[in-house]
Parts: sequence; C-alpha cells; structure tokens
Amino acid sequence: MADAGMTTTQGTATPTSPATPDGVMPGDGPAGNGNVSEAQIKKRGRDRLLRGLQRMSSSPSLPRAGRSRSASSPYSFSGALSCVSLGSAPSPLGQPNTGSYFSQASAAEGSSAHTSIPTSPIPESPSHDGLETMLAIRPVDAAALTPTTITLPARIKKKTKTFNLWVGMPHEVKIHVLSFLRPKELVRASRVSKEFHTICFDGQLWTSLDASEFYREIPADSLTKIIESAGPFVKDLNLRGCLQVEHYQRAEAMAKACQNLINATLEGCRNFKRSTLHTLLKANDKLAHLNLTGLAAVNNATCKIIANSCPQLEVFNVSWCKQMDARGVRFVVDGCPKLKDLRAGEVRGFNKLDVAESIFRTNNLERLVLAGCDTLTDVALQTMVHGTDPEIDYLTDRPMVPPRKLRHLDLTRCSRLTSNGVRALGHLVPDLEGLQLSGVTHLTDAALEPIFASTPRLTHLELEELPELTNAVLSQRLAIAPCAPALEHLSISYCELLGDAGMLPVMRACTALRSVYMDNTRVSDLVLAEAAAMVRGRAANASPAPRLPAVGLTLVVYDTPNISWTGVREVLSRNAEPPSLNAKKDKGKAAVPVTASSTTTTATLSPTPSTTTPTPTTSTTPSTTPPPPIHPTMPREIISLKCYHGWQMTVDEHTKRVLRGDLGAARRLERKWADFMQANEEAGGRGVGEGRGVDGVQKGMDGAGVYVMGFKG
Repeated sequence: MADAGMTTTQGTATPTSPATPDGVMPGDGPAGNGNVSEAQIKKRGRDRLLRGLQRMSSSPSLPRAGRSRSASSPYSFSGALSCVSLGSAPSPLGQPNTGSYFSQASAAEGSSAHTSIPTSPIPESPSHDGLETMLAIRPVDAAALTPTTITLPARIKKKTKTFNLWVGMPHEVKIHVLSFLRPKELVRASRVSKEFHTICFDGQLWTSLDASEFYREIPADSLTKIIESAGPFVKDLNLRGCLQVEHYQRAEAMAKACQNLINATLEGCRNFKRSTLHTLLKANDKLAHLNLTGLAAVNNATCKIIANSCPQLEVFNVSWCKQMDARGVRFVVDGCPKLKDLRAGEVRGFNKLDVAESIFRTNNLERLVLAGCDTLTDVALQTMVHGTDPEIDYLTDRPMVPPRKLRHLDLTRCSRLTSNGVRALGHLVPDLEGLQLSGVTHLTDAALEPIFASTPRLTHLELEELPELTNAVLSQRLAIAPCAPALEHLSISYCELLGDAGMLPVMRACTALRSVYMDNTRVSDLVLAEAAAMVRGRAANASPAPRLPAVGLTLVVYDTPNISWTGVREVLSRNAEPPSLNAKKDKGKAAVPVTASSTTTTATLSPTPSTTTPTPTTSTTPSTTPPPPIHPTMPREIISLKCYHGWQMTVDEHTKRVLRGDLGAARRLERKWADFMQANEEAGGRGVGEGRGVDGVQKGMDGAGVYVMGFKG
C-alpha cells in the first residue's frame, strides 16, 4: 500500500503534491465535484501519456542513431548537449507554457511556475529513466545521410536466378508454341529433356503427318514410333514414297495405331501388304480423301471394303493399280454417295456398260480422270453422259437428261475414242473448266464445235497430237466461243495443220491467256507479234504498274520452223519497252506536249458554273517553261519465251534483266544480239561465228557476258 502522498505509475512511486489550492497548477479551473479532485484527473491523464511514450520508445524505429528533433520544434539547442532543461520561460501573465509536457511534469513534482528557473536542470525521475536520453538532441553523422545501394535479400536473388518461363507455362501454351516447328525439328527438340520428349511426341502436334518431306532422312523405327505415339490424333497421313513401311511388322503397327484418318496418301508404298491395307481401311470410317496410286495390294476386294467402310469418301485415286479393273471402281461409285473426284488412269475394263451406267446415275462427280484407259469406247462414254436409251428432243436432237456436274474431264490417250463419242459432251457439261483430249488421234473439228459453244467457264484446253484439227476450229469456233475471254491455258502442240490463220484470231480474242504451247506447229512470227501486242494491251488496262515486271504469258514455240530470230527479237523488244513508249508505237501518234499557254486558253474558254466563286484574272502570257519530262515506268507484264535452243541462252538472259528492272542492259543485249544475227545472215550463216562473231560481239555487248557461239545455226 503506497503512501498517501505517493502515486504509483508503471510500478514506480512518484511524489505528488497535496490536493490544496497551492498544489493546483496555475491556469487550472476549480476542482470538480465528488471525491476525485482535478489534480488527480490530470495526474491520470499524465500517466496515460507517459505509458504511450514508453510504448513508442519500445518501437525499433525510434531509438536509432542520429535521430534529430523535428524541424517544427520551437527549441534550438546545440547538438553537443546530452540532456537539457525543457522548462519554458514564464509568460507575462505568470502562467507556464502549456505546450511543454515537461513543464507540467515539473509543476506536478512540487515546483511552482512562479519560482521555477528555466535554465535549471530537471531532476531525473526513476520511473522515466532513459526517456529523456531517447528524446535528446544528438549530433548527426554526415556518413549516415550518404545514399547507399539497397541490397535485396539473398532469398529474392535466388528466385530471380532460377526463374523459368517454360516451367510455369500452361501445357496448352507449350503445345501451341511447338506447333510452329516442322516434324523434323520436333524430333530434334525431343532430345533436350524428358519433358521435351513427352511434349514433342504429344498427339496434338501430329494431327497432320507429311512424311514425304523427310522420309529419306528418318529411320524406319523412328517413323514407326512417331505414328504409334500420335496414331489416335493423326488425321492427315502422307506416306508418299516411304519405303520404310515395307516391313510387315512396322506397317501393321501403323495400321493399328491410326484410327481417325480423314486424308490418307499411300502412293509409293509398293510392298504394302494387302491384309495390312485392309486393316487400315476398316479402322477408318471417316476417310474423305484416299490416294492409293500404284499400289499392287489394291484389287477389287479392296474397293469393296472401301465401299462398305468409308461412306464419307470424296476423293478416290487408284491410277496405275494393275491388280484391279473397272468393276472395283463401280463398287466405290455405288457405295460412296459423296464421291466427287474419281481418278482411275490406266485402269482396264471401262468398256463395260454397267460401270458407265453407275457413273451416270451418281451425277456427283466433278472430276473424272480416265487418262490412258485405252479400253474406253464411244458407247461407254455416251452412256456416262446420256445414260441408256435417253429420250431425245426432236427440236434440238439432244438427249433430255440432267446436265452433268463435271468440272474437269481428262480423256488423254484414250485411243479408241472418236468424234462420235466426244461430241456427246456438247450441251451437257455447262460447268466444265478443264478439258484434256490430247492423244485422241481420231478427233476432228466436228467433235469440238458443240463443246466450245456450251462451256462458258472453260479455262484449260489441251488438244495435243490431234493431226486432223484445222484452223477453222480455232478461228471460227474457239475465237468466238463464250469461253474465249476466260481461256487461260491452251495447248496445240504437234497439231501440224494449225498455223497463223487459226492462232491470230485466238490471240486477239482470248485476252486472258497465261500459257500457250505451240511447238511443232505452223505458226510464224506474226503470232509472236500479236501475242506481244495482246499482253501490252492487257497490261494497259490493269492496276498501277508494280515496282518490277512479272511474267504474264508463257509461249512455247521451239521446233517451229516458221519462227525466226526476227519474231524472237520483236518479243524481246516489247518486253524491254516502257508502256508509254510502246503505246506511241501501237497508236502511231506522237505525244503533243501541253504548254502553260494552251492550258490557260482552255480554262478561259470553258464556261464557269454559276455556283462557283469567280477566280482572279491570270496572265495569258505564254510560258516558255517546258513541261516536266515523262519518266518511263516498268512494264507490268512480259512474255517468257521458249524457242530454238541456240537462241534460248540470250532470251533467258534478256528476261532476267527485265525482271530485275534493268531495262537499259536488256535493250543493249537485244541490240547486240540483233547485230550479230544480221551479220551472221549476211555471211551466209558461216564464217562470222567462227571469226569476228564471238570475240567482236562479246567485246561490244557492254558487259553482257553472254555466250553467242550457239547462234551460228
């Protein structure tokens, strides 16, 4: 029990003043009512404040070296003092400064404000030992204020060094990143680690497996492992030329692994076993594209399995399969209602009418390739188009059957066909875009007339090795046909009766041509000149000229006796001419420069609309300043020419220079070559090439560097 004159604060006895009017601090009001005096209330508040300061002093942020008093403090003492009196000077009214805590503390300890001396030291209280030392002003060390580098803890540095983006990446993102690698690169990346090995052989990366790009470099075991790992995910499988799968066990493992194929190409797998092939076909009922070109394992039983197991089939290629015939094709045509593309080149048995009747009933085929089917007859072809005993329209003398949906028909080298069979296509294939009749030697003009008149979408036409065709079918039928503006490819090679009379109208009418094969025909230099003019006229109506020219037309005229070097030079000259200069040559008119005076006069004579504001009067004095020169531009399209092998080197070099935009060098080469050829003709074709020809021309070609010895002939 403490004495009546003592008050316990934080376990330490502190002397207090008696509760008399003298003990009350100056400036305080009268004591409150009750047993508790106003001095005791202030003592309790002072005790709470001291306890708060002690808690603050226990914080690690306050007792640090060099801590200075706040700049807002009204005291200014030397930093050398360790402890000073915080008592304030008496105010004029005789009241102490209430803003100082220690002034209140000195009053509570029995000192009167009227007798306290500001400079006298305050005795230290045992209960607050060390508090004044914490709050005292201490000297500041200049080194403590120097900026220092903040060092991260070792724990954070270690995390920064071991941060791995790949480890924290989701599995789906990893698969997407690796999907940009090619199969060969994926196999190489699988050697990095076990994780990479697992991810690189994930089936999602092998949905499309095209082994034709690397089949020569990958071992058979690795290829088998890839297909086994990714088999359930593979949808597009291309094993073209892969001889590694000839082993029975490897092929069997691949066939069992792949069960979701949509596109399958087994062309070139020559020793693929029949049982393995049948297992593969039975396990993939979603097949839409199947290429079995040249497989010896394919027979009519294979086609029957395809018809029963692959109802979604759209493209079927069994060309050069010697162990089957047209009956197998009939199974597939009848069992696959979605079939659109049938390729059965050099397959026997197409003279059977039941096969032709099946093709007629489907009417879904858009591409039919029967190249080399020498058993195809006129009756079978007519049955494919007309059916059996069709109803005839007496007005037009045409069968009344639905038109065929064929867009591409290839009857190349069907030697038993004649004009009677081919003529059946007229007016029944309106959507035809490609027609190949090369090698049908008995074909005449009468077979092509109805076809040209009823195929407005025809873009590709091949009529090679047709010795009975004449110029009339080109000039009077093809040139005026609805398909003439759309025709892009024309081949009349080895048609020995065709010449300028047929090809000149075609060159004028078929302005969309991109390639023309006229070798071993009777065309002459006139056709080359007309072709050059056609390309120039087509380019004039095209979009703005590109930075460099491009090949717009390919002409093949080698082994053509009527083509001379003059016609070749005409093509080279047109290729190297800017469009503006060529337009002047074509029109035969000189460009008239427009002066400023003529422009002013024209503007004066032209009526001024009433809605426009009047313009200020300009001077009509003729200007002597010439107009800016017209800079030549690059030609948009040029002709790529294949001609006599003795001239081909110069033609190729000339084309290279034009394509890279060096028109000046191309013109120099053309001029020097023309001088050489003319000198060679004057010398009778001999002597010039052996003497002055080679050395003289090479020195005068201005760096052309073209070998011209072959131009003697």
